[in-house]
Amino acid sequence: MKQGLFVTFEGGEGSGKSSCLARLATRFEKEGVSFIKTREPGGTPIAEEIRNVILDKKNTKMDPRTEALLYAASRRQHLVEKIWPALKEGKLVLCDRFLDSSLAYQGVARGLGIDNVLNVNLFATEGSYPDLTLFFDLDPKIGLARIAANEQREVNRLDLEKLEFHEKVRAAFQTLMDRYPERFVKIDASKSPEEVAEAAYQAIHSRL
Repeated sequence: MKQGLFVTFEGGEGSGKSSCLARLATRFEKEGVSFIKTREPGGTPIAEEIRNVILDKKNTKMDPRTEALLYAASRRQHLVEKIWPALKEGKLVLCDRFLDSSLAYQGVARGLGIDNVLNVNLFATEGSYPDLTLFFDLDPKIGLARIAANEQREVNRLDLEKLEFHEKVRAAFQTLMDRYPERFVKIDASKSPEEVAEAAYQAIHSRL
């Protein structure tokens, strides 16, 4: 692999993308692939502090634009400190959420507009996009039921939103798939964890 590959894992709450990323990391490690795994918001100490503010269940009064700006700020720090250096070293970067989450959650579900949120993020990222985005598609009712059944999972401020909010998020990701067909691959997240992981692996492997 001569240059790095930037892969993002996207989807609604409870879609299993984080579990899939962990499975793939184990597999790539066994294969000797040079990679890093990371997440958003977060990934670096400063970005993780911003994450704590964004996802804190006490911060119910957070304005949607404040939320969008905090995500963009966290993303900028993450890129500068971690993602760009790894890509420069030729590594595979596996990132749990990135730009498209902001476009779906704040742009559509919060009603700020995809292009408004995109413009803020293009400033933050200097126009950077992932090379490949895996969209883990799942009925939000199933995703929320998974969260409710998993006592070990962190419940954050976004999990507390009503079903309608999560349905808007799913529809937004479908819109983004149509907008960026060259980098999006849809994964059927209703299948078994093994089948989901294999589909994701094949999508990434084909780009390496």
